[in-house]
Amino acid sequence: MALPRTTPSSWMSGIDFPTRLFETGSDDFELYEEDDEFVLAVELPGFDPEEITASWDDGMLNVAARREDDARGERRTYHRRFRFPKEVDDDAIYAEYVNGVLEVHLPIDTNGMVTGREIPIEA
Repeated sequence: MALPRTTPSSWMSGIDFPTRLFETGSDDFELYEEDDEFVLAVELPGFDPEEITASWDDGMLNVAARREDDARGERRTYHRRFRFPKEVDDDAIYAEYVNGVLEVHLPIDTNGMVTGREIPIEA
């Protein structure tokens, strides 16, 4: 049985009901490589810098944010992990948070860059 692609027009007409159960992809971040570094830009509007954490552990970048507004009874959280395919210079990583966008710069370690080789296939 296939799921309906449109919202029924009866009792659900006034409800903002998604037409798909799962959305694919995400547009809250952009990751690119330029000038021997990875740059990750994550949109985190409404968070203060002290509510955001970024940590690096063995090729994995963790970005998390948490904001609680007790007066309004609101809680916002964000958590995402990013794995990088090349060696990164751990000591040179830095981040900036400007106008709701966290930008993490991860310089590529050219001395520790992963190299490959062709693998012979035996018949």
